[in-house]
Amino acid sequence: MIILIAILLFLGVIFIVLGLTSSAQLRVKKLRLGNEKKLREKPRLYYLFSFFSPLSAIIITRFNLEEKIKNRLDAAHLKLNAKEFLNVKLFLMLLFCVLSVFLFKKANPPIIVVAIALGYILPDFWVSRIISNRKYSIVRLLPETIDLLGLCVEGGLDFTSAVKWVVEKTTHNPLTEELSFILEEIKWGKSRIQALRDMSKRLNIPEVTSFVQTLVQAEKMGTPVTEAFMILSEDTRLQRFHRGERYAMQAPIKILFPLIFCILPVIAIIIGGPILLQFNQSGLWKGLGGG
Repeated sequence: MIILIAILLFLGVIFIVLGLTSSAQLRVKKLRLGNEKKLREKPRLYYLFSFFSPLSAIIITRFNLEEKIKNRLDAAHLKLNAKEFLNVKLFLMLLFCVLSVFLFKKANPPIIVVAIALGYILPDFWVSRIISNRKYSIVRLLPETIDLLGLCVEGGLDFTSAVKWVVEKTTHNPLTEELSFILEEIKWGKSRIQALRDMSKRLNIPEVTSFVQTLVQAEKMGTPVTEAFMILSEDTRLQRFHRGERYAMQAPIKILFPLIFCILPVIAIIIGGPILLQFNQSGLWKGLGGG
């Protein structure tokens, strides 16, 4: 019975993760195709959690969580609103609570509290991992993307056409997702400056913020965008180099824990083991004890 419950729990978590991940990929695909009607459709998986919608609405209104949750979901490019995300949390909290009672054959309050906390934290941890991976990819791809935009502008395209060319011709990645979303927002009537500022606020990456501020300033001052792209490309490459240096300086500190607790004990056993065995076989321990 316990094994069956564990298998059902594992399958439930897998279905939730796959459903939310496929929804993010579905959103990107629909943005690239420009199908606004399909973009508003919701995957069927979300309707399984609609039972918790009244409670989620009360919690969001009471603690004013909508804006905070929405910003995180937009940064992760998940096709969810605040209420749907909280529905998933409540579902996992209830599921883990029930499973903890079944697995331990009784209602143990500390274990129930841990299970509820785990169900509440897991979705946040998953979203944080998605945001972190997206930011890392965007920072790595930004210099080359700026170079491509600069070449397109030098070739006679305006900024919007250059962004469209980069989105259509380059390999799909998180940065092209953001650029695709900018194009969609411009198509829906938002100004180019506002769309860029919204992207900067959504991502909260220093390199992207500098990129947006430079473009906005160049447009306001009337300076050529090509020169701005050249400066931005050099700055982002320099920032990426410094970021790599910081990661390299952190490596000795990060390797200290596995070195002390994993590698050194093994070396001590390999070196000291035969010596201790030889002492034991030759009776030196007894001689030392008797002395």
